[in-house]
Amino acid sequence: MAESTHTVFSSALSDADKRQGLRSALNSGDLQRWPGAFSPLVAKIVANAGFEGVYVSGAALSADLGLPDIGLTTLTEVAARGGVIARATDLPTLIDVDTGFGEPMSAARTVAVLEDAGLAGCHLEDQVNPKRCGHLDGKEVVSVEDMVRRLAAAVGARRDENFIVCARTDARGVEGLDAAIDRAKAYVDAGADLIFTEALADAAEFERFRKEVDAPLLANMTEFGKSELLTASQLADLGYNAVIYPVTTLRLAMGAVEAGLAEIAAAGTQSGLLDRMQHRSRLYEFLRYADYNAFDTQLFTYTRPGDPTL
Repeated sequence: MAESTHTVFSSALSDADKRQGLRSALNSGDLQRWPGAFSPLVAKIVANAGFEGVYVSGAALSADLGLPDIGLTTLTEVAARGGVIARATDLPTLIDVDTGFGEPMSAARTVAVLEDAGLAGCHLEDQVNPKRCGHLDGKEVVSVEDMVRRLAAAVGARRDENFIVCARTDARGVEGLDAAIDRAKAYVDAGADLIFTEALADAAEFERFRKEVDAPLLANMTEFGKSELLTASQLADLGYNAVIYPVTTLRLAMGAVEAGLAEIAAAGTQSGLLDRMQHRSRLYEFLRYADYNAFDTQLFTYTRPGDPTL
């Protein structure tokens, strides 16, 4: 048989290679841009567009299941979706696991399950369980001591030292910026590899956080929230290591779906929408139809060494 075609079905890179690449990238001095992907196909498009990584948002995943982002998803659902997204490309994938799905022991199991699923890292937050979307009011946070225990369990559970454990703090909107900075420092001391401070207001707050916290930092550029939308260049100049666009692709897709269905309902046909659709041939490129057909052809024409020719 011809050379291996395993990469038709999965990433060409091992999970360990992706994790090593992610850790190196976070220390490279270059901003890592991670659009959210709510499906493996979206992840393929993210990779094709030239981004450095893929992000799996808890808000987008729950919305795709028809649920609000209030901690209703399970570890099984999140790990399964995250795994198929992670294996769709050669990019590292960071996933949102809310509060770790329970007590510190649950956070430890979460990390083990995510490693088995092929994820390169995850972030855990310091909200109480059940949590709320980070850009909504009415959030509550656990004590620093409880979050440190949560993080310590997660860090201690990983088998691959390059699996990234990111600590997210929601304290900015609850206790204020000073408290969020103090929490971030405690989370770094507890072993967090990356710090994600949710719902900072503007560039000045992002800048202060960078000056105060000696660790890789992640910025969240979500739409319609509490944070000013900064450009990648601005964030790079501020010294941030990574930026996520968590729900952007879902919002783009759902906006197009709503508008398109409204037009079909009004016009009785989709013919006026064709130039706004992804063409069948372009979809087939992302799905690698030609590679699957080639693999199938090899299987049907394969003969073992020594078999008589017909």
